[in-house]
Amino acid sequence: MQQEIDHLVHAILIAVDPSQVALHQQALEYLSTVQQNVHETWRLALTVFVEMDSQGQGHKYPLQARFSSLRMLDEFFDDRFEPLDEETFRTVQQSIMSYIQSEYLYGPAESTATFLRNKFSHTLTLFFLCTYVEQWPTFFTDLFSLLRVAESSSQPKFNRHVSLLLFHLILEISGEVADQTIKSARTFNPVRHTRDARVRDAVRERDASLINEAVLTIIADGAERLAILRKSDDVDSKTLGDTVEVVDWGVRTFGSYVGWIDISLTVTPTSVPLLFTLLSDPSLPIRLATSTTLLRIVSKGLKEPEDKLQLIKVLSLGQVIDALEAKTREQQIQRGSDEDEGEESYREALGKLLNVLVSELMKLIDDCPKPEVVTEAKRLHGQILPVMLRFMVDEYDDTCSTVFPSLQSVLANYKRSRKVSSDPLDEPTRSFLNSLLEVILQKLKWDKDEDPVDLDEEDAVAFDGLRKDLRTFMDSVLTIEPELVTSTVRTLVLTTLSAYSSGVHVEWNDAELAVYLVYIFGEISKSGSKGRAAFCLAPAIPKEKKREVDYSEYPLTPHGEILLALVQSGISAYPHRAVIMQFFETAARYSDFFKIRKDCIMPTLEALVSNRGLHSMDESVRSRVFYLFYKFIKEGRNDISPELSISLLGNIRDLLVIQIEIPKVESPEDDPLTEAIKNPGIFDSQLYIFETIGILLSLLSKAPEQQASLLHSISTPLLEDLSTNVVVAKVDKDVIPVLRVHHTIMALGNIAKGFPDYPSPVPEGYTFAPLEIFRQIAQGILLSLEALNTVKCVRDATRHAFARIMATTGSNATHLIPPLMANLLAHFEPSELVDFMNFIGLLIHKLQKDMFNVLDELLGPLNAHIVQLLSQPIAGTDDSLAHVDMKRSYLMLLTNVISSELHDVFISERNKSALESLLASVCEFAQDLSDSASQKSAFAFFGRCVQVWCNPQPLSTDGNVPRQQILPGFERFVYERLVPTAFAVLSSPHFNPKDGQMVMVLLEIANFLQVVCKIRGTEAHEFFVSVFLPSQNWPPDTALEFTAKLRDLDNKAFRKYFSEFVKASRSQTVS
Repeated sequence: MQQEIDHLVHAILIAVDPSQVALHQQALEYLSTVQQNVHETWRLALTVFVEMDSQGQGHKYPLQARFSSLRMLDEFFDDRFEPLDEETFRTVQQSIMSYIQSEYLYGPAESTATFLRNKFSHTLTLFFLCTYVEQWPTFFTDLFSLLRVAESSSQPKFNRHVSLLLFHLILEISGEVADQTIKSARTFNPVRHTRDARVRDAVRERDASLINEAVLTIIADGAERLAILRKSDDVDSKTLGDTVEVVDWGVRTFGSYVGWIDISLTVTPTSVPLLFTLLSDPSLPIRLATSTTLLRIVSKGLKEPEDKLQLIKVLSLGQVIDALEAKTREQQIQRGSDEDEGEESYREALGKLLNVLVSELMKLIDDCPKPEVVTEAKRLHGQILPVMLRFMVDEYDDTCSTVFPSLQSVLANYKRSRKVSSDPLDEPTRSFLNSLLEVILQKLKWDKDEDPVDLDEEDAVAFDGLRKDLRTFMDSVLTIEPELVTSTVRTLVLTTLSAYSSGVHVEWNDAELAVYLVYIFGEISKSGSKGRAAFCLAPAIPKEKKREVDYSEYPLTPHGEILLALVQSGISAYPHRAVIMQFFETAARYSDFFKIRKDCIMPTLEALVSNRGLHSMDESVRSRVFYLFYKFIKEGRNDISPELSISLLGNIRDLLVIQIEIPKVESPEDDPLTEAIKNPGIFDSQLYIFETIGILLSLLSKAPEQQASLLHSISTPLLEDLSTNVVVAKVDKDVIPVLRVHHTIMALGNIAKGFPDYPSPVPEGYTFAPLEIFRQIAQGILLSLEALNTVKCVRDATRHAFARIMATTGSNATHLIPPLMANLLAHFEPSELVDFMNFIGLLIHKLQKDMFNVLDELLGPLNAHIVQLLSQPIAGTDDSLAHVDMKRSYLMLLTNVISSELHDVFISERNKSALESLLASVCEFAQDLSDSASQKSAFAFFGRCVQVWCNPQPLSTDGNVPRQQILPGFERFVYERLVPTAFAVLSSPHFNPKDGQMVMVLLEIANFLQVVCKIRGTEAHEFFVSVFLPSQNWPPDTALEFTAKLRDLDNKAFRKYFSEFVKASRSQTVS
């Protein structure tokens, strides 16, 4: 055996030594074998751990070997749910008890290896779990016998090492058998669950009283000894620290089992005063442990509400926490700026304790059916609400937020009461809500000494989260007493703004709070009014006359009042970024206010354009204000005069210099150009300025020459810059010129986006955008694309810009689409083809008939590209997803064409020869069960084809005169190809009618079949009854019934019938 032990120790030492490279793997394999056979090798592990050296002065084997041996013993004891054989049990028991006596009772308790001491506690716990019930019922008695030491006035009554071992053991045992967090982290094992329950019951029956008495006695002795030591002048810090450690771990231990043993043992006339004494002990660890213990006592589940109420009353925690809160707050004030994290953690612990106390009282108030219990709980609850508010107002957010859960319960209770009674609130409730609202408003403020700009992201997010929580509470108070909230907020805002406008000094955080409250007032007031009605009390005015009315004659709502005060106060000039930005956010949010008080537009625009906004030296400010300015202009463009528009254009032209940023490339594999496109920096926001330019130019529609001249003066430098950089980019492979080309094209597209869409139909007297200038812009972009069509980002930008230019110019630039397509598709990636088809679909929607010639030229080459791409083998998941996206976009495009007035493009002279192959491709999509979405789209397309090409007497374009069928003979394709395809899909063994996606295909097939029947009438009825269904071996009665349903039911009823019919048919086939 000694040789085996030596091998084991040697292997462990090699395994933990990184220098033993040659033997490392061999050692690991050997240890793995030993561990797998631990039911035989446990003796080796036990010996390695406990054996002493030949002199009996120390342990024979190194710490690493002894630690690993404990891990092996863990493996042996854990998941063992049957008793050990007697010889094994006795051997382990005697070895462990001998070890405890020599190491803990008379030795140093592994003083040089805390990790080993902790590991031994866990191993002994596992041994306890598998032996206590049947084999070692005297486990605790045996340990208790080692606790006491000889009486001495200068020495503790209990052995410190054995006491700490006992505490750690009980903590481990509580964790194993009663801690739900530990249990939920494990895979559920019913045998372990039963074993743990038996252990709990056995401890309660045999030893709970003794354990509790021992723990409390040791704690009390330690507390008494601490008091003596603290009074002594010559006490050394180690003795004091050792005693604190015993009391700390003792209280933790007591707290670990209060939840699962009889409360009559833990809450006694002896224990409660002891705990309250320790709750204010000078030692922080003891106070924190005591707080957690009291929290567990208060939250302990009790069957009877009276028992819970009695527990709360016995503890008198409300009074204790009240006193401690006042004491710690006073200490906090005395410390001033000297932060003490430990003491703040204690206040946080007290807050958590109060939170649980309030929550338990709220459970009694909400759930208990006994009036006397509820009344007493309300009385206690009323006493501690002011204490809860004092915690809420704590300057440390972690402490403040400890009471949020219980506050939520309190407010929920008030809201429920408000639903059943509209009587005025009683004075205590109203007073509490008023105080709560004051606290909320105070906590909504930034710390005066903090600067939001300098905060790291984590702190900024934390404060934002705190504000959201506080807003939730404010919303709750609003539900309970709306007038209280609106009047309080209104008063605070008007007072602050009035003070500022009067020249009184207002701290930046007070100013920011006032503006923030204006910002959220729309959510606070919840008046239900929208638009202008949210800001002024005007009568109902017809929509067409709203622009003629002078709304400034009407009185303002509270929201209108504070917005007017906000603008008139001049607070937009406050010298702090947070205040200014909040002002801009508020102005952009409530654009309808400026429709009723147009006198507020100019001062707001002046602030936005100034060096506080668009021209700020701070890039992050400019970046955000670019968007807010755009939003303000877009929403209020109807109230901006041509003169003001020209002035604004002049003021922001200097912002049109395109900003180029090259981000740092993190790895050599990253493409600098691709990274620069993904992370464009401020240019992403600058695009809003270019769109705003378009909006302002569009307001000059009554002066078309001036409008065209200004657009030309703005676009010409951009086009010149574009041309210059194209030349450089073709010669020089540098990233910057290509990036300038991309950004310039995007900017030009966004100018077009600012103009209104081309109307269809064009109303009489409509003033067009400067079409000639936009044609020049489009031509310039197209020339750039021709030169750089191998560069993906240039192709993407061109597609982006053309989509916006086409929306503005309508059919006036469609002649550029064929060369655009030729260049986009000369070099492309599959995803670009998807984007291109979406682009064409958008143009179809906007331009309708004007797209006919473009589509006529486009359809053939586009179809060829797609068929070629889809015929290529799929090399992986990315390819598969790309194929699916392409199919779906292609089908969507085809459906858009067939559903519009452009369906004749399929049968034009240029394209009719390719129609058959196109329909065959779509037919293949319809049969592909791996892509249900494309199947559904394919049958939807065929349904539209039937409506367009199979109608025996379609109406002419004026909607009255019948004409010949558009595509004679198409019905044969429907009967011979499409109908059989539909039924083949439904009868496929891979079709699952229980799958949600396939159900959608089934319903689309139902739509398709019904369209065929409705359009072709009697002919289709006869085809199904006499030809198709008999060919599928349908019984005549079933065929007649199905065809009658197909003909007679409405769409909803037939879809339901068809779905049930298919499911039933397949069930019969399977059975």
